[in-house]
Amino acid sequence: MKKHDIVIERVTHLRGPSMWTYLPAIEAWVDIGDLEDFPSDKVPGLYERLESWLPGLIEHRCSPGVRGGFLQRLRRGTWPCHIMEHVCLELQDLAGMPGGFGRARETSKRGVYKVVVSAWHDEVAKASLTLGRDLVLAAIKDEPYDVEAAVEQLRDLIQEHCLGPSTACIVEAANERLIPAIRLNTGNLLQFGYGANARRIWTAETDNTGAIAETISRDKDLTKSLLESCGVPVPTGRAVTSVEDAWDAAEELGLPVVVKPIDGNHGRGVFTNLISREEVEAAYAVAIDEGSGVLVERFIRGDEHRLLIVGGKLAAAAKGRTASVTGDGRSTIAELIESQINADPRRGRAEDQPLNFIRLDSAARIEIARQGMTEHSIPDAGREVLIQRNGNVAFDCTDAVHPDVADVAATAARIVGLDIAGIDLVAQDISRPLQEQGGAIVEVNAGPGLLMHLKPAEGTPRQVGRDIVAHTFPPGDMARIPVIGISGTQGNASIARLIFWLLGLHGWRTGLACSDGLFVGRRQLRQGDCATFDDGRRLLLNREVQAAIIENDGIEIITDGLCYERCEVGIVTAIGWTEDLAEHDLLEADDLIKVYRTQIDVVLPTGSGVLNADDSRVADLAQYCDGAVIYYTLNPQSQVVTDHLTAGKRAVLVENGRLTLAEGTTKVALCEVAAIPAIGAGLEALRIQNVLATTAAAWALGLSTELIEAGLLSYGLNETALTAP
Repeated sequence: MKKHDIVIERVTHLRGPSMWTYLPAIEAWVDIGDLEDFPSDKVPGLYERLESWLPGLIEHRCSPGVRGGFLQRLRRGTWPCHIMEHVCLELQDLAGMPGGFGRARETSKRGVYKVVVSAWHDEVAKASLTLGRDLVLAAIKDEPYDVEAAVEQLRDLIQEHCLGPSTACIVEAANERLIPAIRLNTGNLLQFGYGANARRIWTAETDNTGAIAETISRDKDLTKSLLESCGVPVPTGRAVTSVEDAWDAAEELGLPVVVKPIDGNHGRGVFTNLISREEVEAAYAVAIDEGSGVLVERFIRGDEHRLLIVGGKLAAAAKGRTASVTGDGRSTIAELIESQINADPRRGRAEDQPLNFIRLDSAARIEIARQGMTEHSIPDAGREVLIQRNGNVAFDCTDAVHPDVADVAATAARIVGLDIAGIDLVAQDISRPLQEQGGAIVEVNAGPGLLMHLKPAEGTPRQVGRDIVAHTFPPGDMARIPVIGISGTQGNASIARLIFWLLGLHGWRTGLACSDGLFVGRRQLRQGDCATFDDGRRLLLNREVQAAIIENDGIEIITDGLCYERCEVGIVTAIGWTEDLAEHDLLEADDLIKVYRTQIDVVLPTGSGVLNADDSRVADLAQYCDGAVIYYTLNPQSQVVTDHLTAGKRAVLVENGRLTLAEGTTKVALCEVAAIPAIGAGLEALRIQNVLATTAAAWALGLSTELIEAGLLSYGLNETALTAP
């Protein structure tokens, strides 16, 4: 190792909740070598360089818990890996991924640390780790570092790998409702929810968006004829078959006219306010290359507007503005476009910029020529030159929309058959009904972009992701199925199989991922050890599955995290050294507890944690459970259980040889323990504990006592059951 070096030895991608955080994260083992002897207060100028390069570090609160807290630590003295953690997060923030989680912790080897940072996408997080390491080294060695180049590199990765802003806002809104989201491809296709109750959304299209409706919306002529037949105001016009036919149509309609592709999108090939044969012919030549045919329509005077309709209601509206330059007597029109329009920071090619760059395309050249100039002309000082008549629809006007206009737009969406639609209309005043001002709907679009509403160039941002989530998932619907997570160091597979049997009797098509295989209903999908992240995720993606039982061993939690972000029931059976965790530098009992605590951390507020009261370390996990807690015990006199029942809570135990459900002072005795085949005549303590844990989970899920008793007594006696424990 070089002197004064920082080496990233290995990186683990934690795809789900782990001992560190609920969020996906990367855990890096970082060796700082002899820099262990050089905390920040021992490196001259380090504080000043970092503060100068990354002024946003003032917002990092760190352990002091106040603004500037990290800088306080930096000035007093802290180690390179801690600095690296904060630098990684700040670089991600500057690149457009704000917020996140970070930790830096020593290992048992001197100079080696675990650095953990949240990973909205693992490629971006890994790159930020490397760039953060390089920046910290440069600051320590007093060498130059190009912060902007590093941030730009991350921006490029975000643009390439991460969700676009339209999809991301829907995910954020789903998270607010505790609705899980799983990315299904490298694009913007996501599953929200689990199993049989899951829904799929692709940007602003849902699985309720019909293929026929989408096809209709792409055919502008068909869309217009359907709207017109239902009384929706649309511009008169027709499809044309040649450049001569286009001019004939223009003469029939009367100038000015609009020429556009019959199935184009994003405004490409659209020409408005055409007033001569030459303009119509030039527009036709471009429009025919953008689509499968061309429309010529009467020009509607007014401004462009985009109304977002979600579930039959107006969610947001934006208005377009023309783009012009003002001459200075020195610059060409092309130069003025760059300095006066494209220099606007709101414009760009990135997905988070609401306005696009103005291009000198054929439509712009026609507009400029109409004013007697070319792109090379130098307008007189003070002369205004119109460059673009349409586009630039990014100025919020939601509050100004007249109710009649909103109703017409919603009607248009229904006629085409879209549950989410972008309605393009032209009106001089959006606060007045269309009919009285000669306004009209010009297009109905499936899969509309949302950025103009999320981040308008001017006006109030609209939380349209919430509207889409509320439409897709009615109030109270979290699109979940019951997920039962089982962790600990004894009896996990046996408990999983028993619960699987009971839920099958209950009538749920249940999935099971455990160390004995992968099952859905009566089908075994995979053999061998399937207590893995990937196999558990297979159940959650399976739309046949009405409930999922997933076994998680300690190694899986350490190396992958849990495959679900929350669960209905979380079971922890025992905490012991049954797995070799030394290679993960987990050497103390507290380390082990943190691993298995993960299972209880993710229990839903409406769910239940099932804990073995006979293991004090497991029983203590109750404090971390957001939901209810059900203890199970072989010792009815357990002080933990006695106190729990005194508080009116629930426990499962054995009294007088019978399986007993206790809630406060109420007790319900079920069958004799000795009669349960899964326990057997030997009455082994472990087998009894397995049945108690199973019973507690079934009780938490609302299964009747009669079904629980019958299921326990019949398990293992039916040839279709999984092998008895």
